[in-house]
Amino acid sequence: MKNGAAMAIGVVAVALAAGGGYWAGHRGPANTPQGAAPTPSGPGKQEKKLLYYRNPMGLPDTSPVPKKDAMGMDYIAVFAGGADDEPASANQLKFSTEKIQKMGVRTEAAQLRVLERSVRAAGRIEPDERRLFTIASKFEGYVERLHVNVTGQPVTKGQPLFEAYSPELVSAQREYAIAAQGVDALKDAASETQTGMKQLAEASLQRLRNWDISDEQIKALAKTGATQRTLSFRSPASGIVMEKKAVQGMRFMPGEMLYQIADLSAVWVVADVFEQDLALLKTGAKARVTINAYPDKVFTGSVTYVYPTLKPETRTVPVRVELANPGLLLKPGMFAQVELGVSVKAKVVTVPLSAVIDSGTRQIVLLSQGEGRFTPREVKLGARSDTVVEVIDGVKEGELVVVAANFLIDAESNLKAAVAGFGTAPATPAAAASAPATRSAGHQAQGVIDSIDLKDGSINLRHGPVASLNWPAMTMEFKLANAALLKDVKAGDKVSVEFVERQPGEWVITSVKK
Repeated sequence: MKNGAAMAIGVVAVALAAGGGYWAGHRGPANTPQGAAPTPSGPGKQEKKLLYYRNPMGLPDTSPVPKKDAMGMDYIAVFAGGADDEPASANQLKFSTEKIQKMGVRTEAAQLRVLERSVRAAGRIEPDERRLFTIASKFEGYVERLHVNVTGQPVTKGQPLFEAYSPELVSAQREYAIAAQGVDALKDAASETQTGMKQLAEASLQRLRNWDISDEQIKALAKTGATQRTLSFRSPASGIVMEKKAVQGMRFMPGEMLYQIADLSAVWVVADVFEQDLALLKTGAKARVTINAYPDKVFTGSVTYVYPTLKPETRTVPVRVELANPGLLLKPGMFAQVELGVSVKAKVVTVPLSAVIDSGTRQIVLLSQGEGRFTPREVKLGARSDTVVEVIDGVKEGELVVVAANFLIDAESNLKAAVAGFGTAPATPAAAASAPATRSAGHQAQGVIDSIDLKDGSINLRHGPVASLNWPAMTMEFKLANAALLKDVKAGDKVSVEFVERQPGEWVITSVKK
């Protein structure tokens, strides 16, 4: 009997040793971290290369060594070539070489360049205000005769425009003639008498000069003493008659404009520059002007003045450009296309314009990390030229940016993020084998509602393990897809929920059942 008991104990010991060996062989070494590659059991198998450990909640956090997150969950190991072979950081994108070739992805290094650019604006031709002349009388009178009687007629400096008759003018001439003769007659009189007559003659002469009587006419009047019935008004400059109000026989009053003459040998172009380009302009900048009437000609000038006011309707500031006008080809009122040269900066970091993805609220470029990996990088942009743009912050010289097919990569990444939100692949090979071909519509869990925050649209759920995410039981906050999901439940109820990951670390409940 003792021998039988000893044999039974021996059989049990052998069985335990065999079971322990089988269990140890399948579990692996005790110090192997969760998710690490098992030691190969056969000579033909090669151990996978461990890349890093990623956050189990999908947050953009990785670690080169095993660690736990704030809720005590182990970080998940990621191996090269496996199903979990993800980019080195959560915000990276990875594509196969074949897909990159099909999309036509092309990269270019950010370079230091001297950024030369121009500002384009619409403008209009206007007369130079310093070359406008108005002919107006300083006394009351009548237009006796017109010498220039057509608007648009060219005139030269000193050319007679019209003759005017005025009783006041005749009286003033007569007074001066009498005073001049009196000065000659009183040469032998007392000094006081001569002085008084000279003062009277000087006052009459000054009155004629104040009425713009020419020195030539005054000398003739003093020499002959004969008054003239009419006075000729002459052009003060060479130019074009822009406006003519004088009509033969009409009466005019002091200060009334009778002619306006413009010298159009030089003109202004007033261009409307948009507000965002204003800081680039400086007085003296070169300008190229083209006119629709002369498409084969380019007129050159320079910026002489930037107006101090902004037009609120168009958010533009007028800028004045001065141009020579040989042949009087440029007519006031013509529209012009103006290209203004801006100040040249020192060398700055630039990327091609095609590299920038502009969402309206921020600008992004895709950096190539090699081996089909791309990282989106938010950038701050500066001045632009026709082909490149200055990068103030976000990209350094020499970094490779995607300049072709970057929108396809962006669209592809958005698609991948949307698909990933519907579920995650099963965690184990056994689960993968039993899973259907299509991905799950979300993750499922059961638990108890601890609290509800309707204002924030969230709940605290004390849930059990989630197999699809390899989560243990814990309490965490979930967002709600809409408040109507809580119409039949309250805090303390035991519920079954379905949820998805809307963005890294943000879990949204899409279905709640008691």
